[in-house]
Amino acid sequence: MAKEVETFIKLQVKGGAANPSPPIGPALGSKGVNIMEFCKQFNARTQDKAGKILPVVITVYKDKSFDFVVKTPPAAVQIMEAAKVKVGSAEPNRKKVGSMSWDQVKTIAQDKIVDMNCFTIDSAMRMIAGTARSMGVTVTGEFPSNN
Repeated sequence: MAKEVETFIKLQVKGGAANPSPPIGPALGSKGVNIMEFCKQFNARTQDKAGKILPVVITVYKDKSFDFVVKTPPAAVQIMEAAKVKVGSAEPNRKKVGSMSWDQVKTIAQDKIVDMNCFTIDSAMRMIAGTARSMGVTVTGEFPSNN
């Protein structure tokens, strides 16, 4: 028989650096989850992505056991790495902070497509380009069409 789900907890944690301090401790402690057990499992599973911010969805069951799914890093973080900028623009329509190529957009789209609500690389690339535009990052060149 399947376990009964009590709640979902969504957090963003640096890979390999989970510890019981806020925000992890209070979020899990209030639901009765073993905080140290989560930290050990998360750090073991994300050793290869150390230092990167990773979204994690924790499923808490009625018996206080848990499962978790680690997602790919947020598109905004990947865009900032690709464009080599520290922060996005406060006024993205007026002040541009960096630029990136369509090849970089395609790389990010291929990484993120599993977590996105689109079916083709082209549509994923357009979504990533839109996120970049809203951060003040210009995408240079022509959109590579399949036609």
